[in-house]
Amino acid sequence: MSILIKDAWVVTQNERREVFKGDVYVEDNIIAETGHVNVEAETVIKGDKNIVIPGLINTHNHVPMTDMRGLADDLELDGFLERMWKLEAKRDEKDIFNGAKIGIEEMLSTGTTSFMDMYSDEDIVAKVAKDKGIRAFLGWAIVDDELTTQKGSPIKNAEKFVNEFKDEKLITPLVAPHGVYTCSEETLHKAKELAERYNTLMTMHVSETRKEVYEHRKKTGKRPVEYLESIEFLSPRLMAVHLVWLTLNEIRMLAKHEVKASHNPTSNMKLGTGGSMPLMELLNEGMLITLGTDSAVSNNNLDMFEVMKIAAILHKNERWSAAVTNAQMILDFSTVNAAKALGLNAGSIKVGKLADMAVIDASSPNAQPLKKDTLVSNIVYSLSGQNVKYTIVNGKIVFARNQG
Repeated sequence: MSILIKDAWVVTQNERREVFKGDVYVEDNIIAETGHVNVEAETVIKGDKNIVIPGLINTHNHVPMTDMRGLADDLELDGFLERMWKLEAKRDEKDIFNGAKIGIEEMLSTGTTSFMDMYSDEDIVAKVAKDKGIRAFLGWAIVDDELTTQKGSPIKNAEKFVNEFKDEKLITPLVAPHGVYTCSEETLHKAKELAERYNTLMTMHVSETRKEVYEHRKKTGKRPVEYLESIEFLSPRLMAVHLVWLTLNEIRMLAKHEVKASHNPTSNMKLGTGGSMPLMELLNEGMLITLGTDSAVSNNNLDMFEVMKIAAILHKNERWSAAVTNAQMILDFSTVNAAKALGLNAGSIKVGKLADMAVIDASSPNAQPLKKDTLVSNIVYSLSGQNVKYTIVNGKIVFARNQG
């Protein structure tokens, strides 16, 4: 299959962060040519008010929970968790399928081309993801056997899942220990050993709330990151999610082990967890920062455009400085940084990269005026997922907004 996008504004996200007016040609699943392209293509997308960006990458979700949107709003965190656990205990495979279907459709409709997930029954999510054509990094949730509502052992379930889907084109299985408060040291060691044996990534909630940190220190004498280093769990394969309650010493530990960070500002604020990720300190230590929505239960949408804006303005407000973040930095988090963190040949519009892109309709009022110098700022601060016209994954148009 071939696609030619003509006469568009192209936000390349290449090394020079070039923006140009021109064409992008896709052949099979690869970006084959950019600039002024004179070729025939099976599908041609024209429009001088289109903006082409690399597909957005969501590095934290629990996508099967999308059908539970709104069921635990405006509750204190303990009450939120209690309600969620009760509801989840009653869910069956049909519920998980429906939740994953709604969530994946929402992500595709808002320009997300890849996502990282944590849940049980990821085999069901994988089947939905394959059908919808999204790129999915799926982590089977691991907790201690005595805490699980899964059938059988979570570790064994995770290994079975990795084996079943390790050779899929768009599905990348990984290992997802839930958190230090649901996984014993033995469980964490088993999870890491599994990831090392199959050479997969890992993802895990880390230091999301003050209560988590203080209770873990009371139990073990160490804060979560200190503890994870002491048991030799930290590694470059780990995507640590949230990272709100950290000391500078812990940040340096994470950086030393090349751990990647998934920043979920919308979810953290909506749940009222207090504080915010120490973004500037993480960046100063060389941490690779990415962005995630978290689930539709705690967000309540899966729109990465909204997450980009909130990530930017949260830290401006926290630091009393409008210059502490900028639009280019934030766009990097959800494209080139995330692709690097996942080991994915995407995140920028360059010849040889995977053809994962979003085409934005910039004819609507919220995209105006359309100027080269303000394109990146408009993407981060002005647009929403509803501006997305087409989403392309692996060289195929997997979403097209009704233009009528």
